[in-house]
Amino acid sequence: MYRIFLVEDDAAIAGAVARHLTGWGYTVRCAERFDSVLSEFAAFSPHLVLLDISLPFFNGYHWCREIRRVSKVPILFLTSAGDSVNTVMAMQMGGDDLLAKPFDLQVLSAKVQAMLRRAYDFGPPGQLLQCGGAVLNMSDGTLDARGQRVELTRNELRILQMLLERKGQTVSRDALMTRLWESDSFVDENTLTVNIARLRRKLEAAGLPDFIRTRKGEGYLVEE
Repeated sequence: MYRIFLVEDDAAIAGAVARHLTGWGYTVRCAERFDSVLSEFAAFSPHLVLLDISLPFFNGYHWCREIRRVSKVPILFLTSAGDSVNTVMAMQMGGDDLLAKPFDLQVLSAKVQAMLRRAYDFGPPGQLLQCGGAVLNMSDGTLDARGQRVELTRNELRILQMLLERKGQTVSRDALMTRLWESDSFVDENTLTVNIARLRRKLEAAGLPDFIRTRKGEGYLVEE
């Protein structure tokens, strides 16, 4: 049974979301102290986090950064400001997706199901993908770049997996978004751009500055 940690200070919203997801068979725990979210997260050890942005003491971006220091658990931001600026900020802080309030509970449960499926039914254990001196380990989400270990977020892992599976071929932005979120209905294209840029910075720091190439108007590719 999947455990979901809900960090939402509006009691009415928290109650409605918790009841709805509990009805789907999930174990839901709502944050009780908003000054010690990380401690509650660690104690509960959830499979997914639903994280409001506007919170007492520290905002959701702060807690996302703190969670990302210790875990790659999927994080879905909930926010009343679903504009492109907040979407980009959420991705930059390490979030996996964003849902704007007010939202339909059926849409929420569909996103939760998709994120859990992608996170925990993702790739065979121990699968390795290699290219140009780099080895991607699908089992632990890391990249070995000539002896240097690079930690990847789930989205970065999916992007790199798809590019390595099709190395030498151009992968379109639409194909990458479909892999990341299964449907682009709720996705701002800026989120993909942010993830690609963040991944490139990590690769460059590991000595792979031109590992991902851009084909203008077509997409991205990795060449042997």
